[in-house]
Order: sequence, then C-alpha cells, then structure tokens
Amino acid sequence: MSDLVIRPATEADLPAIVALLAEDMLGRERDDASLPLDDGYARAFAAIQARPDQHLMVGELDGEVVATLQLTFIPGLGRKGAWRGIVEAVHVRSDRRGRGLGARMIAWAADTARAHGDCPFLQLTTDKRRTDAHRFYEREGFLRSHEGYKLPL
Repeated sequence: MSDLVIRPATEADLPAIVALLAEDMLGRERDDASLPLDDGYARAFAAIQARPDQHLMVGELDGEVVATLQLTFIPGLGRKGAWRGIVEAVHVRSDRRGRGLGARMIAWAADTARAHGDCPFLQLTTDKRRTDAHRFYEREGFLRSHEGYKLPL
C-alpha cells in the first residue's frame, strides 16, 4: 500500500467526500451520495474554498479518496486573543479504518494549527452516540473538557 497523501479537496472530490459522510452511522440519515449530488454540496464547497481560514482536506491512497476532514480557524478574544482550530467531519472509509489514517489526518490538523502560530489548541465536537470516535479522539490526545449543546433552528 502506498503512503497516504493529504491534500486540499477539489470539486472533483465531492462525490467521494459525500460518500464518506453518508457511510457514517449518522450520515446515513442526513446525507445523500447518490449522483447527481444535491446542489447544496457544491454551494458549500464553493463557500469553503472562498475562505482562507477553511481547509477541507482529503486523504488519498493509490489515487483514491479514503479520508476527509475540515479544519477551520476562528479568532477569539479569550486567551489573550488566541485563535481556535476547529476540526469537523473527520471520516475514514470503513474498509480502511484501523490502519492509522485517521491519526495521520488529525496529526496534519495539529501540525497546521501549530504552524498558524497563535492557535494553542484544536477542538471538536462529536455526537454522543459515536463511542468508537470518542475512543479514537482520546487516543489522539483530545480531552473531554466541555459539554456541547445545539439549538435546532
């Protein structure tokens, strides 16, 4: 197996990214990988690409997209004006899990946040039902430090 290549996503990667999202236990309920993709995916991709604080990445093995994550930087006043690195939508294709690919994606995000210079930590949220994900993030050094809430609109 060749080495994982972590690179910025392109619009051509959208079907593979959406398939990763829809493969997930919760994504099955809210994402649709059938082609043609819903126009909402292309609009969201264009919005992400237009912002320098957004990094939608894919992990590729042998020319095939097998992982994805999004890293967003947001400024804050707390912690003396520190930026936050927010990690979202971390997914590894189910037949490729357990091989360290997710760890490589998270390491990329951590290295990128360190290189930002004024970002002292990464943070993320994960659904309470994703117990396998919880174990993964704890293995990667994330701490359970907050309780998250959502307000349905």
